[in-house]
Amino acid sequence: MFNFLNVPRKSYCMILMLQKLTRPTLLVIAAMTLLGGCAVTDFPGMPRGQSEQRAASLAQQGRHDDAAAMYIGLASGASGLQRDRLTLLASEQWLDAGDGPRARSAMRGLAIPSRGELRSLWNTNNAAIDLWDGHPDKALSLLDAMSARPLARKHRLRVEALRADAWFQKNVPLRAVQLYMQREQWLDNRQDMLDNRQRLWAGLLVTNVGSLRGASSIASNPTSRGWLTLGALAVSTGQQGIGWSNGVVRWQASNFGHPGMSIVADLELPESGLQAFPRQIALLLPLSGPNRTAGSAVQNGFFGAYYSAASELGGVQTIRVYDVVASGGARAAYEKAVNDGAEFVVGPLLRRAVNDIAAEALLPVPLLTLNNIRADDYAPPGMYQFALSPEDEAISAARRVIADGKTRAVALIPDNDWGRRLLTSFATEFESRGGTLLEYRNYTPRDQDFSFEIENLMGLAQSVQRYQRLRANIGGPLQFDPRRREDVEAVFLAAAAPVGRLLKSQLKFHYSGDLPVYSTSRINALDGRSNADLNGIMFADTPWVISPQPWIAELPALYGEYWPAERRLGRLHAMGYDAYHLVGELFVARTGPMAEINGTTGRLSLDRDGQVHRELAWAVFERGQPVALADTIRPLEESANEDLSGEPLPDQPAKWAYPTQDL
Repeated sequence: MFNFLNVPRKSYCMILMLQKLTRPTLLVIAAMTLLGGCAVTDFPGMPRGQSEQRAASLAQQGRHDDAAAMYIGLASGASGLQRDRLTLLASEQWLDAGDGPRARSAMRGLAIPSRGELRSLWNTNNAAIDLWDGHPDKALSLLDAMSARPLARKHRLRVEALRADAWFQKNVPLRAVQLYMQREQWLDNRQDMLDNRQRLWAGLLVTNVGSLRGASSIASNPTSRGWLTLGALAVSTGQQGIGWSNGVVRWQASNFGHPGMSIVADLELPESGLQAFPRQIALLLPLSGPNRTAGSAVQNGFFGAYYSAASELGGVQTIRVYDVVASGGARAAYEKAVNDGAEFVVGPLLRRAVNDIAAEALLPVPLLTLNNIRADDYAPPGMYQFALSPEDEAISAARRVIADGKTRAVALIPDNDWGRRLLTSFATEFESRGGTLLEYRNYTPRDQDFSFEIENLMGLAQSVQRYQRLRANIGGPLQFDPRRREDVEAVFLAAAAPVGRLLKSQLKFHYSGDLPVYSTSRINALDGRSNADLNGIMFADTPWVISPQPWIAELPALYGEYWPAERRLGRLHAMGYDAYHLVGELFVARTGPMAEINGTTGRLSLDRDGQVHRELAWAVFERGQPVALADTIRPLEESANEDLSGEPLPDQPAKWAYPTQDL
């Protein structure tokens, strides 16, 4: 994930788009973003009017959409070569704005220019469109031929940036870095050089970490090697945590005078140099007994994060693992860890074990639990809580519905404690943000037919009753199509995947298939079955599962290769991974607030009661597969915690209380 604070103002809006696009598209935008205004081209013998000067000025200011609109407007009133030139300039500006489809549409009606400025513009625009489509070799066939010929400086700069971007897209970062370094030799002012380095940095941040490490190991030039090692460090850590901050400090010491220092200078890093971290961590997990598979998955995630950061910790950190079951319980395991010299303890995982430790009045060593205590209990000082909470998912679903402009919703929930807790959390958050929960209905998960619940929820039963009364009054048959209530704008559906498939198809059968449906991660079973019956349902899940950022993109597959039996436990891998990074942040934040973490389970923040909250990624089922949605509101993930503990997670205090009687 990009740290937006580190992006020049001119490119801020475009870099925001990087998170929403596929990797090939992402790379071309990273290169094109900061090219705005570099190639505003004059056509010999044709003076520019005030409008064209205004368009050029907008391009220089980074207002690429506005510049494109002005250029295309001018083109509509021109003819011949002047029309083609203005159209090419408009297309160039749409590319700089990240609007590849519109740029392609503008180019579609143009004949290929024979030579000169128009041919250069045509070639670079088409090369950028090829990169947008993920065809770097096709782009290079145009760009390499241009690079081999004499070019005006403005075209040279654009061509070389696109060539570098193509090599990033081909996953050959060493060649891309070399081209950006060479490009800097053609720049004659400091700001352009800084922009060039920002373009290089943007490319590194979306490159595979294995490729970056491999390239750094063979780079002979120390400047190239410095860029690649810094990029590998950023991508592997997500630019956060002790591994990142300490790694940057060490990188600075080893790369004095490197041009990447201008990037590092803009980063938010601790002022005191190397950060302190716990030298010994204890991990309390159920590694035997019925919950050993879950405990093992969390352990694997935790150690994966440790090994990614270990090289930056000086090799002086020790992690000791304690089997809660074999140790005689969570409290005994905690005491043993403290006696063994632990400076920070992580665990336990099961809620009943967390409640057992929380009964202690004093915790001599800070503790990060992996579940929540009961809602009516108080956490002792030094205790932090990190859970994959279903309540947080429901809260995020409510935020997502509001963010999508829907203010009137209904809910379908299972008739059990899990469903009631989700309903309370959803309704409280939804109504606190101006929404209205019009109605809800309980369903029994083991049923197959939910017609009664859906008909009553959607007002179809009343529609049928009105028809029957009218037919009785008239005394004869009438043409009749049931109509659902028209005030509903969205449906909140709390369901596991098997029953969710039935409910979604029956909603469609009962004239409600056009309503947007929002759900939680439980709808995404990760069981390998087709989810075609769930098409259209939007749901929250961990970034690990549905929207891997560059720094974690390889991890799910890697864990699946080494621990194939844990393929469906990716959320627990992510939990362990984030727990390690939380330790570092909490250890540093003992005397102040914790910085937000961009984690594998979501965006993590700490409240004043020591509870970690998460905002997750969103996806929608399309053609039976989850497809990531734009990052507007990230909901929180429901976990296996309920199943792990054998008992429900705690209720959260809420303004909206679930009624004791059904509607």
